[in-house]
Amino acid sequence: MLRRGFLTVRNGLTADDVRKTAAALATRALELPELARARTVAAYVSVGSEPGTFALLDALHARGVRVLLPVLMADNDLDWGAYAGADSLVRVQHGGKMALLEPAGERLGPEAVLGADAVLLPGLAVDARGMRLGRGGGSYDRVLARLERAGADPALVVLLYDTEVVQRVPEEAHDRPVHAVVTPSGVRRFH
Repeated sequence: MLRRGFLTVRNGLTADDVRKTAAALATRALELPELARARTVAAYVSVGSEPGTFALLDALHARGVRVLLPVLMADNDLDWGAYAGADSLVRVQHGGKMALLEPAGERLGPEAVLGADAVLLPGLAVDARGMRLGRGGGSYDRVLARLERAGADPALVVLLYDTEVVQRVPEEAHDRPVHAVVTPSGVRRFH
């Protein structure tokens, strides 16, 4: 129910709304010290009315940052590939799910995320404790568990619209808080 509510609001956004907020999101995210000093960032390609990531991906790539993008595997886990600009992406239809833009090049393996200095996570909401509400597919729960098992500690950052920072979201035992949320109007950090 909660997820559906956030998705309904997002689906009401116009392409112009998404474009304007994407530029603001990129500006705010690039001000984050964790991204300013990162050599490798695991990110994602936004789809539909998700907060837009293209401007941010291009800005990081132009800075010489190695940007890793997810490749959805059959079991919902994520492999990774390097981003080399918008024309390095291919549209992939995943069964009955939505089509995703994924990197066309070499597959680096699910463990590639362990080398990231920062991980940008998609989500539908984050609460005052930094707990993230995902889409429910579990792909990023696996990524976060992989990072934890390996003792990797990248900055975890979720990109959202201003209205998606809420008082509380439901939490499960495996959920981990993020370090920061970036919205078009600013950055909020969690301890």
